[in-house]
Amino acid sequence: MKTTLNTVAKEVNEVLQQVKEDQAIDLSKALLQAKRIFVLGEGRSGLMGKVFAMRLMHAGFHVYAVGETITPSIQKDDLLVAISGSGTTGSIVQFAKKAKEAGAEVAGVTTDAASPLAEVSSNVLIIPAATKYRRESEPDTIQPLGNQFDQSLHLLLDAIIIYTVKETSSHEEMKNRHANLE
Repeated sequence: MKTTLNTVAKEVNEVLQQVKEDQAIDLSKALLQAKRIFVLGEGRSGLMGKVFAMRLMHAGFHVYAVGETITPSIQKDDLLVAISGSGTTGSIVQFAKKAKEAGAEVAGVTTDAASPLAEVSSNVLIIPAATKYRRESEPDTIQPLGNQFDQSLHLLLDAIIIYTVKETSSHEEMKNRHANLE
């Protein structure tokens, strides 16, 4: 078990070391500039997106998870953070195009800089991890499906939030925004 755990941790660390810092900083700037933030993903990417949205809410951002019944329409000066490991998920690409048509900025988070999602995005955050497709350009992994992407995504987005709010939100402020109907 320890060998498996250490291998998974090593793989994720190797992925995160290859993320381009300027792309992560660009997403941080886009978060700060956005009037409202909408987060979109399908499957496990969507779950990681909801974790990201919750952290943004704790940090005081006006944020919505796309697909929830209380999510308003996206507009000019809003930001859509669209997550797709492959960058080819049809619904994600379609929603990104729609957001752009509405005047919103689109930040694509994917493994593929040449994907349809990357092409429609105003800025792109590339996470060079393995997806369920196991393309030649993807790193080797002992993990099934898109686990390596999901884990790297989670840690990277958390790091971006920490970087973004280090000067604007204290631990106490974030704790006070945490759910209290539990």
